[in-house]
Amino acid sequence: MGVKQQSDWVVAAADQVIAEGKRRGGAPLVCASGISPSGPVHLGNLREIMVPHFVADEIRRRGLECRHLLSWDDYDRLRKVPAGVPASFAEHIGRPLTVVPDPCGEHDSWAEHFKAPLRSALAQLGVEVDEISQTQMYKSGAYREQVVHAMRHRQQIDDVLGRYRTKKTDVEVEQDEEDVAAGGTGGYYPYRPYCEICGRDSTTVTSFDDASTAMEYRCECGHGGGFALAETDGGKLVWKVDWPMRWAFEGVTFEAGGVDHSSPGSSFTVGSQVVREVFDGLPPSYLGYSFVGISGMAKMSSSKGGVPTPIDILEVLEPAVLRWLYNRRQPRQSFQIALDAEILRVYDEWDALGRKVASGTATDLEAAVRARSVGPASGPLPTTPRPLPFRTLASVADVAAGDPEQTLRILRDFTVEEPLAGLDEARPRLDRAQAWVSTYVPAEDRTQVRTEPDRERLEQLPAAKREALKLLLDGLDGHWSLDGLTSLVYGVPKVQAGLPLDAPASPELKVAQRELFVLLYELLVGRDTGPRLPTLLLALGAERIRSLLTVA
Repeated sequence: MGVKQQSDWVVAAADQVIAEGKRRGGAPLVCASGISPSGPVHLGNLREIMVPHFVADEIRRRGLECRHLLSWDDYDRLRKVPAGVPASFAEHIGRPLTVVPDPCGEHDSWAEHFKAPLRSALAQLGVEVDEISQTQMYKSGAYREQVVHAMRHRQQIDDVLGRYRTKKTDVEVEQDEEDVAAGGTGGYYPYRPYCEICGRDSTTVTSFDDASTAMEYRCECGHGGGFALAETDGGKLVWKVDWPMRWAFEGVTFEAGGVDHSSPGSSFTVGSQVVREVFDGLPPSYLGYSFVGISGMAKMSSSKGGVPTPIDILEVLEPAVLRWLYNRRQPRQSFQIALDAEILRVYDEWDALGRKVASGTATDLEAAVRARSVGPASGPLPTTPRPLPFRTLASVADVAAGDPEQTLRILRDFTVEEPLAGLDEARPRLDRAQAWVSTYVPAEDRTQVRTEPDRERLEQLPAAKREALKLLLDGLDGHWSLDGLTSLVYGVPKVQAGLPLDAPASPELKVAQRELFVLLYELLVGRDTGPRLPTLLLALGAERIRSLLTVA
């Protein structure tokens, strides 16, 4: 049996969205994302945007119009104070994110503080969205008719929710705290007003008149108030009603959601019934997505703080590489974004994919994945003119320690056939390699080149080891290139064994090569490992190598 080829999830999802639009009589195609700017927007949140982005982008590549809505859930309450924010902000818990002050004092509100870096990251990633502020929508009265409708149909909504509250499944049924609070002693009400006195949503609706739309509530602060929902806007629908209401209002034909919203009895299941039975609409075509981690970290939660955000990741990963990581796997597959040494392999695989596509040896799926990674339908993203291997740039950044003259000298040695004219040719990939070394490589793992030779060790070397060093030093000038030095360091043990340079490596020869590598690392950087030897040698330069390896 042949190996089953992985399907292209983007193409399949786009097909479903187009079909959904036709089922709705040619309705506009609308992909939706929702983000709550309650704290740092992490890489798991980014999948909420990237999945619909790739689907909308595929539809646009086919010449069809498609909107991608980014709904900012900024009228949500502040639930908790993230790590790193003063504890005094606890007084704002329960208030809308758009009225909580910016913890840094730079933006108009808490919400805007956390929106800004994500907007910057999306611009770098080539993700174009139509932003919608839920604060503006609710406070402008845009949803007033829908709010009144939901309140008048509260029993019908409660009946839908009740089916899932009691349903026994193997999957834990998600129960929103909002839903619990909405069911007070006066019955179920799918609406939470913000208190007119304390500004918090620690409220319980006590009555609602269907005819006049007069609503009354009490707040934990002691205030009791009310207003007519047909005339005043001062609260919002609870989550499991708000979400399907927006599907109907915006005509959403595709949305993605985390697996915690996708199980039986969860928000999407409940919402699908609510939108049909209450709002006379249809649920969108839907994809559940799994979690995104960082180099072995567990599931991320932005409320814990300290988790790298998309804008942080883009300091070390090129936008095209980050797009690739989000579209090469099925949404239900979880994946890790490497910030440790695994990042070197990620860049190697990305560059190899580019060579494969250029040579015509890539599969159709590989070519499609790369095409949507390098940029959206509107055009490719900016690139590095001379994209040298990231692991090479990282090694150079490690050894050169930010010195631009030394960096250029080393990189010119790496590009002897067509020398680098200046560092700008290697940017911005070079900048990202330098940022990775300085930010994510522990100080104890960085290369510390000896400033003086280990004379005592050199004088005590046996004759065979001295001979190996002499062969290496004598061959430097004739092998001064990455390939040449690779051949030299692997070839010295072969020459000592009386073998030609192209002789295959026997087990005994591999042992001798490893012993030489360890000796060179110890004499050059004071430990038994380090950057790849050919890279390290090029970075050091022949003069410095001779000063550290010459036996007096």
